[in-house]
Parts: sequence; structure tokens; C-alpha cells
Amino acid sequence: MAVSRSVDIFLRLGVAFAFLFPPINAVFDPYSWVGYFPSFIRDLSPGLGFLHAFGIIEVAIGLWILSGRKVFVPSVIAAAMLLLIVIFNLNDFQVLFRDVSIALMALALAVIHRPGRQGA
Repeated sequence: MAVSRSVDIFLRLGVAFAFLFPPINAVFDPYSWVGYFPSFIRDLSPGLGFLHAFGIIEVAIGLWILSGRKVFVPSVIAAAMLLLIVIFNLNDFQVLFRDVSIALMALALAVIHRPGRQGA
């Protein structure tokens, strides 16, 4: 089944936005985001250093997905990150349920761009 270029672009834009908005917003409002890290991670790095380091990774993944080059790898990483965020914050599922949808979008991108697939 062929996937149209526009579907691929919309999926990439959606997933990339989900990875670009949080680190940008965390620069201006870090305390709205730092609470999503499990306490054992927050204990490793007091302050906001880990939040901003994680943000750099998020920006890299978002830009990589936007680039359209070898999208399989960042899509799998994105899906894993989102699912781990949900798993470690199940008590906030009423807010994070959207991350499950975005993770599935990332998995759809991984399927579309899997190695060996024609047109990937």
C-alpha cells in the first residue's frame, strides 16, 4: 500500500511539533515540565539541567523527523520516549493520553520509513 507524500508530511509535522513545543516552552516555563520526569531522574540531576538536556534531545528528534531523512530511527525513538513518559506518569494519564496517540503516529512513521521498504 502506497502512502501519499502529504500523509507522510502531516505525520512528520504532527510528531515533530510534539517534540519541538515542550523544550521551547520549557525555556520560559520549566516548572510546568520538570514534574514529568520520574523522581529517580530528578534526584540524579537537581535543578533544571536534565530538563534542558532532554530538551536538546527532543529538538534533535523533532528536526530529524522534519528533515525526512532516515525517519525510521527517530520515529522509533520518539515512540519509545512518549510511551515511557506515559508509563512513568500513569497517575497523570488524563493529561498524557494524547502521548499514546502521538506515539502511534510515530510508529506509523516508522512503518512507512522502515528499512527495505520501497519509497522509504
